[in-house]
Amino acid sequence: MPDALLQVSNLVAFYGDFQALYGVSMTINAGEVIAIVGANGAGKSTLLKTIAGQLAAPRDSVKFDGEAIGGERANAIVRRGIALVPEGRRLFPSLSVEENLVIGGQSKRAGSWSLPRVYDLFPVLAERRNQPSTSLSGGQQQMVAIGRALMSNPRLLLCDEISLGLAPVIVRDIYERLPVIAGEGVAIAIVEQDIVQALAAARRVYCLREGRVALTGGAREITRENIAAAYFGV
Repeated sequence: MPDALLQVSNLVAFYGDFQALYGVSMTINAGEVIAIVGANGAGKSTLLKTIAGQLAAPRDSVKFDGEAIGGERANAIVRRGIALVPEGRRLFPSLSVEENLVIGGQSKRAGSWSLPRVYDLFPVLAERRNQPSTSLSGGQQQMVAIGRALMSNPRLLLCDEISLGLAPVIVRDIYERLPVIAGEGVAIAIVEQDIVQALAAARRVYCLREGRVALTGGAREITRENIAAAYFGV
């Protein structure tokens, strides 16, 4: 799809001598929400890290807005308009909520996301703006991580396991914000263990198994049985 916002083609990735991705291909269109599912160790987080520039990649294997960006430095990729919400949130513990958010805007990309907009999206963060980020609940910390990424005014938001370790009611609260973000024209890729949540949130789904795409299709057409078979190769 030459008009896709993100085009990944035959992507391979390594941790030292260990190969984690084997020829992964995928596309994401502007404003589209996709889900990436798979068992632990399938390569989901590796895929996001490679797109975000945290792992080396052949230059032509990742194209963003038609330009090859594979292997670029992570800060350069942020400036292009790709932001990663990392697994485990990785907030700066010595900084307040607001200071963590402000750090996300250091790329100074033009766009509509600002502190007031993030506080409108997550009002609880405005109430706790001066508290240490790690004094918040797990769900609130996840909101900070998402808000920090939005402060870079991305065109593509990569979300790695945003429901991990959170109570179902908090997960629903966070997922209810995703259509608002996508409504601003931001494409979203979600790595998710909760298949039901992933299918409900996304337009299309990619299922990885052992570093390869085992199944892809529309979220409303793929059955849970299809996904289970792709998970386990049966």
